Amino acid sequence: MKHIFTAVLLTAILSVAALAQSAPAGSVRGTVVDQNGDVVTGARVELREIRTSTKNIYLTDSSGGFTFKDLAPGRYEITVDANGFGRLIKPLLVASSAISGLELRLSVGETHLVVSAEIGGRQERQNIPQAVNIISAERILERSTSVLAQVGKEEAGLNVQMTSPTIGAIVVRGLTGKNVVNYIDGVRYTNGAQRGGINTFFNLNDGANLSAIEVLRGPNGAQYGSDSLGGTVNMVTKFARFGDNKAEFHGEFNPSFTSANNGFGSSAFLSYGTNKLGGYVSLSARRANPLRTAKGLDTHSAITRYLGLPSNVLYDRSPDTGFTQYGGATRINYAPRSDSQFIFYYQRGQQDGGKRFDQLLGGDGNLIADLRNLMLDFGYARFVKQRFGWFDSASFTVSYNSQREERVNQGGQGNPFADITHQYERTSTTGFSFFLDKQLPKRNTFLFGGDFYGEQINSPAFIVNPVTNVTTISRPRVPDEARFNSAGLFIQNAWQAIPDRLRITGALRYGGVHYSAKGSDSPIVGGRALWASDSLRVADWSGRVGMVARLAQQFRLAFNYGRGFRYPSMTDLGTLGLTGDGFEVDYLASQRLSGTIGTTAGSDAVSTGIPVSKQRSETSQNFDFSVRYENRRFDTEFTAFVLDINSAITKQSLILPAGSVGQFLGSEPIISQLPSGVVFVGLSTAPVLVRANYTDARLYGFEYEAEGRINDNWSARGNITYIHSADKANGVPPNIEGGTPPPNAFLSLKYNRSKFWVEFYSTIAAKQDRLSSLDLSDRRTGSPRSRSQIENYFRRGACVQGLTSNAAGTCNGNVNTYTLLPTGENITQVLTRVLGPGFVAAPMFTSLPGYGLANIRGGINAAEKVTIFWAFENMFDQQYRNPSWGVDGAGRSFTAQLRYRF
Repeated sequence: MKHIFTAVLLTAILSVAALAQSAPAGSVRGTVVDQNGDVVTGARVELREIRTSTKNIYLTDSSGGFTFKDLAPGRYEITVDANGFGRLIKPLLVASSAISGLELRLSVGETHLVVSAEIGGRQERQNIPQAVNIISAERILERSTSVLAQVGKEEAGLNVQMTSPTIGAIVVRGLTGKNVVNYIDGVRYTNGAQRGGINTFFNLNDGANLSAIEVLRGPNGAQYGSDSLGGTVNMVTKFARFGDNKAEFHGEFNPSFTSANNGFGSSAFLSYGTNKLGGYVSLSARRANPLRTAKGLDTHSAITRYLGLPSNVLYDRSPDTGFTQYGGATRINYAPRSDSQFIFYYQRGQQDGGKRFDQLLGGDGNLIADLRNLMLDFGYARFVKQRFGWFDSASFTVSYNSQREERVNQGGQGNPFADITHQYERTSTTGFSFFLDKQLPKRNTFLFGGDFYGEQINSPAFIVNPVTNVTTISRPRVPDEARFNSAGLFIQNAWQAIPDRLRITGALRYGGVHYSAKGSDSPIVGGRALWASDSLRVADWSGRVGMVARLAQQFRLAFNYGRGFRYPSMTDLGTLGLTGDGFEVDYLASQRLSGTIGTTAGSDAVSTGIPVSKQRSETSQNFDFSVRYENRRFDTEFTAFVLDINSAITKQSLILPAGSVGQFLGSEPIISQLPSGVVFVGLSTAPVLVRANYTDARLYGFEYEAEGRINDNWSARGNITYIHSADKANGVPPNIEGGTPPPNAFLSLKYNRSKFWVEFYSTIAAKQDRLSSLDLSDRRTGSPRSRSQIENYFRRGACVQGLTSNAAGTCNGNVNTYTLLPTGENITQVLTRVLGPGFVAAPMFTSLPGYGLANIRGGINAAEKVTIFWAFENMFDQQYRNPSWGVDGAGRSFTAQLRYRF
């Protein structure tokens, strides 16, 4: 690790010492035409240099022509806007010679985007070997009616993960959480303390501040860290607009309302720019109230899970699903010269009032599961320069990322007298990254770069006894003051082997991490430390190689191979506490009690005989093959993929020797143990879990998407995604966090006019009956229930909520003294009805049903600067839920948004 960091630092210092060189200027001339080839006059053509964001603007003349002169050689992006047409965005490489005869063809209501799949450049999507999703600013606002993770809907290869109404993530090819890495403007947003199944802080980013979200499907470990096994999500913030000859002031306001959760809010975006300085301020706030799921029913409610009654005996809108979110961002771009720029960006986000509904009435029936004061402070300063010494351009970035939360929980299926745990966490990351690129002979574009991220977690924790009000220091989820440093160097090259026919790209990275937690930082409670010293140092290679071959004018083949390795994170090595799947224990505590790895993640697990040990790195091999066809009226792409994850870190049940009841796992006592050795603690209904390199997994599938223009007004698009995951040893679904989404499809038919548009669309999903043992033991998916859990809820949570009572009018008494008020049943009658004779424990769901949602949405151009967007979703009030969702999907809902720009 020291060698990698030294290399990064020395390279940056030597690069900064390089002298600028001059190069002759270039020019661009072209014409803007419509889909029929007729010239478009008065179109706004903007040419923006990628590195510095400096821009030139031209309005096309009577012949549709435009001209840009005196351009510094480099990579540019050309954007065309015209009334009645969709925006066109195209990458452009400007050399010292002139570009002439460039034809830019517009289409009605369509937007053509480019993607920065390769660091340092932007390419049209069809010319890169990786499978890519590009979600535009318009679609971000249309989909993210509550939280940002909703943008994953309607995309090939992507799904949405919703742990709670507040927190979630984008699922890429069936993987999420630790296997998908998130970035903002190329700066790492994911950290080593991130929980395994989600990114708690993803939704603290507001869609109103983004110009696009780019998702690279499959490993991209060279540029984006070695641990992006499933994919990479890059959130691209809005650019700061520069003025032309005079200063420009622009703004945008977006008030909105959604009926599913009676949510409302607004965003405001104000920008100012001169010819050398551009900047903006973006503010947003929204309030989400209790969510109404389809038919007013909650399929995984504790009332249904433990009592066998519909949830609407107590509620139709899910309680504890409301929250408030607010934040803002600011950006300043300063260009002292046309070939250089300083960029400063900072954003702040906060969520208040969030709760883990799946641990409350939506699943376990507990009384407290708070997500308090989720806060984000993220920022970076960047310097970009063209003609940087021998290199064509360079970029240097320093960043800071602070993510804070406090989780407060009380277990026992609604026991009002159970201990209340408080776990505060703040992970602070300081980063540095750079890259330098050069156009080499024989049509090669070479890039060299590196990054370093240093993380430290502050995680004090304590337990409050609600009866005595005594506070006791406890073991946090991850050891307090633990550190996690990662660094790497990478190279990248793109070779136009045959101009406009064959493009070959490759990237290679050497990176590593160093983790350390000190036992000396641990408080002493009851005469013993809460954790022991631990450390890990590991490094390895990752990379990719791919090609795109244009076999005919409109027909391309693409291939991509990637190798990744994912090092164990702070969460893998140090987690001991309550997580989304249940209560987890770290390997050190497991070894202290002579623990072994269970065969499954459920209560049916038996010992494999394999002792629990420190986790090793996971490695991956990924193959993509794509067929692409496009013309003026029809675009389509088919991609097949295979991803092998070897030594995958999965969650398995912890098996302990007989007689372990009363032993402590961190600060939690073991309250029960099965004859097989599976153990339980009071905070969770699932068995205690441990992370281990237990599985070699294979995920394979295909993604197909198509979009066509039927005529000038009608268009259609759709996609299909199929993913199959299996343990390579026995073929069963692997215990990878998040579960595998079902096969799904999206269909759309759109009618577009210059003043309005209407779109009929549907999301369809097949039944998912390939659930892993982790899924089946998860309250959010399989929702298992046992005799003891039902009895506990019957006398505790159900009593507190007024569903059961006894003659004494007290809760947490003898279970045989309580009566279920809606039916008049006693506990034996309820157990028989819910579990059947013999009271055998079983999951409530062994599969998740398929569904089809019918929706309609549209837009109205009410005035030149005013647009109204509306959507009527889930019109037939269809119930739906995917693996690891902590809440059912929204029922019938109407959304309205007003967009005013000036």
